[in-house]
Amino acid sequence: MKSYKNFFLIFSLNIFILNNVFAQVDNSVVLNNKVAPKLSDYGFFEDLNAQIPTKGVLPYELITPLFSDYADKLRFIYMPEGGFAEFIPNKVFDFPDGTVLIKTFAYLNDHEESNLDKQLLETRLLIKKKGQWKNVSYVWNQEQSDAFLTIAGKTIPTQFVNQDGDMQEVRYRVPNINQCKECHQSDKSIKPIGPKARNLNKNLAYQEGTMNQLLKWHKQGWINKDLEFKTMPNWEDASLTLDDRARSYLDINCGHCHIDGGSADTTGLYLDFAEERKIHLGYYKKPIATGRASNNLKYSIVPGKPEESILLYRMESLDPGIMMPESGRALEHEEAIKLISEWIKSL
Repeated sequence: MKSYKNFFLIFSLNIFILNNVFAQVDNSVVLNNKVAPKLSDYGFFEDLNAQIPTKGVLPYELITPLFSDYADKLRFIYMPEGGFAEFIPNKVFDFPDGTVLIKTFAYLNDHEESNLDKQLLETRLLIKKKGQWKNVSYVWNQEQSDAFLTIAGKTIPTQFVNQDGDMQEVRYRVPNINQCKECHQSDKSIKPIGPKARNLNKNLAYQEGTMNQLLKWHKQGWINKDLEFKTMPNWEDASLTLDDRARSYLDINCGHCHIDGGSADTTGLYLDFAEERKIHLGYYKKPIATGRASNNLKYSIVPGKPEESILLYRMESLDPGIMMPESGRALEHEEAIKLISEWIKSL
């Protein structure tokens, strides 16, 4: 009996090793004109539920991420063998065809006082084919065993334990395929938002050890080593200047639309981190066409007076016809509202 048990353990271990050795991304699925019905079809993960990536798929993190109702985000990137991404100052890398940006939204509920299990909500893919990015969304099933293609989006009533250990209700919204364009459309085409060099310049713990993400990508042969840029500040770091923190937050949450060439470029309100013109940053800038969204206020930002600033008013609102961003949240970002209020007061 003992020898049979040993044989079974050795056999199981060999199967596990073989699965890990041969597990790989299925490029034919990535590049297929028809998107896969299930997330598992791509082969991005050795363990889908645990979000353990296949060899060749790297996790990454942003210094300052976009707010999405306090959801945790697990980010990964896959680049085809021999692929190389060109650095573009103040913009997302120019990734090669076959690149996939993978982002799982979840409530990990890992607070020490939490009695809730983690909940994987959706996984969004940006896939680059023939020079164009395509957005695809997958919603996780109740069993948390796989995620399935959605075109129409979905509302997921749920709850999570926040950073204070309190239970919070939320109607989490998975956007439909067209709503994704509200944030990701630039120059009339879909573009990634987060993976700019300035927002990646931080250390990350990989299986092989901790390393700067950009250095890791260079060692993978994905990017050049010597890049010139100003690193994005972490808006949550209270040791940094108020101006840097506020500008960093506005960049990632607003600057992808409010930028020259973005979906909100006609407003003239540009909130990209590199913008220096005060009028375009909103200082005493009259709105173009906000209607009731202005709350009868005159300017985007009135220096020293947050209560008279349209920008803050729209951040505080939960009215779909008023709030900014227009989609992607159902809750107020209380910490950010406090930050931006203090920033405007200091101007």
